[in-house]
Amino acid sequence: MPTELPLARHLEGLRSAMVAFVRYADRAGLRAPVPTCPDWTVRDLVAHQGMVHRWATALVRGERDVDPDAFEAEGRDEPDPLEWLRDGAVELAATLTRAPADAHAVVFLNDAPAPREFWARRQCHETTVHAADALSAALGRHPDPAETWIDTDLAVDGIDELLGGFLTRPRSRLRCDEDSVLVVAPDDAADWWLVELGPQPAVTTRRTGPRSDGDWVLGGSAVDLYLSLWNRTERPGLEGTWRERAAVVWP
Repeated sequence: MPTELPLARHLEGLRSAMVAFVRYADRAGLRAPVPTCPDWTVRDLVAHQGMVHRWATALVRGERDVDPDAFEAEGRDEPDPLEWLRDGAVELAATLTRAPADAHAVVFLNDAPAPREFWARRQCHETTVHAADALSAALGRHPDPAETWIDTDLAVDGIDELLGGFLTRPRSRLRCDEDSVLVVAPDDAADWWLVELGPQPAVTTRRTGPRSDGDWVLGGSAVDLYLSLWNRTERPGLEGTWRERAAVVWP
């Protein structure tokens, strides 16, 4: 789904997330558990994120024979995994910056072409969400939105990516037996989303102006909603509907 933010803003968001990621991962220690990713340690989290950065970099460069498992194994064996993580993020940002504006790469899910702006957006939010995981490891619990570094504009963009990009795909399990409507409405942004649910994949519309009622309504700050929709807070919202049926690709 197209973004309203420029490439430079996503790269800035990626860099900010990496600073936070490394800070909190170092504070927690590599053996610490990650409350927001059950069964993961910080080392698992670092190896996963470093793998994703290297995988995305390879695809943006036009490589097709890419082995994500090899990247992750490399991260697990690194004597300084946080430096390895930083190096991968720096190379990703540089690759996205150098890529021609019309350059396309393979998308992981459906092998469709996507421009560098897609990858900058995806990696910005991938890294931001996992940096929130590192924060949870440092805190020993799910983070409160006020404890994060995340800005409202990036949170709004991340909500839009999830609702309009992920949950409308055929593989999403966010379905209802009968037609119904989910409204997601931040109280600190003009944008809101109407998500039409039913037996078929969801249909999401991004709107501004007066907000409609829905069968379910999620409100709160944009950062609160961003973390909640990615299951990174302990907020109750839509138990049994959202958390069990929304098929988010990344853990």
